Amino acid sequence: MSMLKVIEVLAESEKSWEDAAQKAVTQASESVRGIRSIYIKELEATVEDNRISRYRINAKLSFSLEEE
Repeated sequence: MSMLKVIEVLAESEKSWEDAAQKAVTQASESVRGIRSIYIKELEATVEDNRISRYRINAKLSFSLEEE
């Protein structure tokens, strides 16, 4: 049975929440191997001049722990 670990990350994008999620996975994969899933906990956006300027997510990433 494999064991998973969960970390919480924050990410943002000027394009979309989906892009922010992809950025979270891409950046986390630079230091974490075996990412299995992403759970989006919260969505947030900043507004400037009546338009969304930044999309932000608070997410949990799960990844496999390596067996010794």
